[in-house]
Amino acid sequence: MAFGLSGSSLKSPPTTLDSSTRRTLWHNNNGKLSKEYCIKMQHNYWKYHCNNIKGGSMMSDKFEKKYLVNATSKNSHDEPKKPQPILESIKDGMDAFRQFSRLYAFFSFISSGLSSSLLAVDNLSNISPKMFLIGFLQFLIPNCIMFQYIVGVNQLADVEIDKINKPYLPLASGKYSLRNAVIVVASSLLMGFGSAWVLGSRPMFWCLVISTMLMTAYSVNLPLLRWKRSTILATFSLASSMTIGQHIAPFLHMKTVLKKALDYPRSLVFTVVVVSLFYTVISLAKDIPDIEGDKAAGHKTLAIHLGPRRVFWFCISLLQMTYGIAIIMGALSPILWSKIFTVVTHFIMSIILWYRANSVDLSNNDSLQSFYMAIFVFLSVENFLVLFVR
Repeated sequence: MAFGLSGSSLKSPPTTLDSSTRRTLWHNNNGKLSKEYCIKMQHNYWKYHCNNIKGGSMMSDKFEKKYLVNATSKNSHDEPKKPQPILESIKDGMDAFRQFSRLYAFFSFISSGLSSSLLAVDNLSNISPKMFLIGFLQFLIPNCIMFQYIVGVNQLADVEIDKINKPYLPLASGKYSLRNAVIVVASSLLMGFGSAWVLGSRPMFWCLVISTMLMTAYSVNLPLLRWKRSTILATFSLASSMTIGQHIAPFLHMKTVLKKALDYPRSLVFTVVVVSLFYTVISLAKDIPDIEGDKAAGHKTLAIHLGPRRVFWFCISLLQMTYGIAIIMGALSPILWSKIFTVVTHFIMSIILWYRANSVDLSNNDSLQSFYMAIFVFLSVENFLVLFVR
């Protein structure tokens, strides 16, 4: 016969497994024959025929390695994935919300609010610590809620840009859903305005309205808005909103709570000038690592026009000018201890800034982003130092 086989050498192929194996497969699959059973039947049938032709054992070995390995890998893909443990899911959700909330900016916000609230106190011995604490918490609660709206709406508006510039952010990476983000942002807006209105501090409420409107105009992509496309409008809206919301609002609110006459001390004027320059630097510096995404979105930032190096050193010059103003203000103080403390501390901060700036690798976005975060540390320190200006 063909292939050199005699008719007598052919036997009927085994088409079934032994009874014990079949019963085991049937039992393990709740009365249904498994894919494994079908594969083994086909394997036995093929192996039998391969062994009855010349070179059949070699063909059988090749088949056994290739066919069964492929079949096994397919079966492994069919297995359902194990569900994630509940505690692990909660942990991942909280971590995504933490990244969405930008907690580093919250810390700077709290230090700014506390500093400006203390500036409203003329004499610590004449006030009740309990009253001051209640007043500060009244400022903190609605403004922290509204701050969540501000950082949230900005991320919602920038989700496509962040996929290029900051793919690690929760919205850009998909760790946090758009639906959840919209719910958080909308809830924060309503709760922020509602709590501020219920507390009854009109200066705080209207400062909150103004700062929120400015940051909404900065972020939202609507006609005549999306001010972040323009360097001038972006700097104006961001610096004005932060100065009003984080410094003027707590000062006016605390004056209302303590029922003190409204005045504008030298330290408040100094604070407004200094922090406005800090927020201008923050507005410009944040665009330096984001050039690629901003170009794709059609934004006309200063970093795109002048390049990252020039903008970076311009920001450093502004901060050094800020410390220079502080040194001059301190030198002009009529109080000796304030004069010495303000001059010495700001001179030290200017040196630290200079060394920190020279350690930045301008070709590395991670290094630039690290310096951007360091600006908030310098700002928090300044919020403490302004308390000693007289």
